[in-house]
Amino acid sequence: MLLEVDRLSVRYATRRGVLNAVDTLSLAVARGETLGLVGESGCGKSSLGKAIVGLTKPAEGAVRLDGVDLGSLARRQWLPWRRRMQMVFQDPLSALDPRKTVRRTLTLPLEVHRIGTSAERRERVDALLHQVGLAPALAERMPHELSGGQRQRVNIARALSVDPDVLICDEPVSALDVSLQAQVLNLLSDLQRERAMTGLFISHDLAAVGYLADRIAVMYLGQTVEILPRGQLWQHAAHPYTQLLIDSIPVRGTPLPVASSAELPNPYAPPRGCRFQSRCPHARPVCSETPPALVPVGSAHVVACHLYGGDASAPAFAADAAPAIRRAAPDAGGSGGAGGSGHPPIRTHEESLS
Repeated sequence: MLLEVDRLSVRYATRRGVLNAVDTLSLAVARGETLGLVGESGCGKSSLGKAIVGLTKPAEGAVRLDGVDLGSLARRQWLPWRRRMQMVFQDPLSALDPRKTVRRTLTLPLEVHRIGTSAERRERVDALLHQVGLAPALAERMPHELSGGQRQRVNIARALSVDPDVLICDEPVSALDVSLQAQVLNLLSDLQRERAMTGLFISHDLAAVGYLADRIAVMYLGQTVEILPRGQLWQHAAHPYTQLLIDSIPVRGTPLPVASSAELPNPYAPPRGCRFQSRCPHARPVCSETPPALVPVGSAHVVACHLYGGDASAPAFAADAAPAIRRAAPDAGGSGGAGGSGHPPIRTHEESLS
């Protein structure tokens, strides 16, 4: 595996107490694969992404890239590893320095990592702008002079400028309108195909994740509850929470689903046992006592739910669950990303109406 997250925990001290944003979570991503990470707002997706790239220090666990534990590195050793992992952030405006032109924004990473001469860097910036579909004339503009979609393309170009091995996208289209979302998703799909990138695509949008990802991990209240191939998402989702996410997607011509009256669990004091128990229509007594472990339920498909024969005596995310997580990941190279999925390209809102 190129990227491994092993029993990672991220905690924040707040006025209300300690918040466990990520709780002993494990994931593995193969070289050339894109893993989608979905879940409701506040489930810990962004905290996980920031911990992987070193912007947030984990409380426990490890992040390994090519087998190297990044948490064991001294600060001065981080520079070459930062080049290998880059991140595209959610808000395209706040992610850019308002005092720097587009050209300066894209040149700075090349200078930090000592890539090329001054003339080569200028050529590289022009090539990056072309690759993300921006005119070279935009290189001299400031961030406030660009549209939201243009700013996000600049963010993507900056992340690609140092040729990273892993690209982490944290809700890269949620701040954009529908037409711009389609443009950015298609751009990321093209880049997947051209660069054979390894990626972690974080989103609450199942359709976007299903379009870009090879596999999908579902996260709830800081923990992974299901990992499955994207082709099995719509028809073979096993966890009740994943099914709830799918049922919550509006469908034209059908009434909206009735919202659950169950009270959302307190993230500062999550319930004992399964964290989804108060919202689950299939909850059983064991669900309130014992956290379910991730268990295989099919080819490349694992789920943390007592409905599927998990060992009730095993702690959640026990060490013996790690082989199941790795079995759920494909061999190096994945399935070729979105380019070979057979899915139609994402269309803009205007194209959908035509």
